[in-house]
Amino acid sequence: MPRSSKEKAIARQAKADKRPMAKAKYIRISPFKVRIVLDIIRGKSFVEARAILKNTVKAANEPILKVLESAAANAQNNLGMNKNDLYVAECYADQGPTLKRFNPVSKGRAHSILKRTSHITVILDTVNK
Repeated sequence: MPRSSKEKAIARQAKADKRPMAKAKYIRISPFKVRIVLDIIRGKSFVEARAILKNTVKAANEPILKVLESAAANAQNNLGMNKNDLYVAECYADQGPTLKRFNPVSKGRAHSILKRTSHITVILDTVNK
């Protein structure tokens, strides 16, 4: 069991996930809409996932495509991996902070409008041949 903060940092770094990943935070789209698209590309190769995102008509395609490209660039530049050997190992959308707005209605009342945000995470891995 590590005692000093330096030993703890070394132990944390040894247990860290070495797979390439990218995150996009505070994206102004509901996580429910993002998860529909993420379910389509989960487990697919990088090339296939990029083709699916470019040809599917959903609002979440653009930010997810940017995160996917960023994760592939991280794999290529930081870890020396080839983009053609990558696949989408994990991808998920967590809920970010909700912007609360009000819409005035009759008799002095107000209906609330919840503008939801998402934190999109894509983790890639290499295909074991």
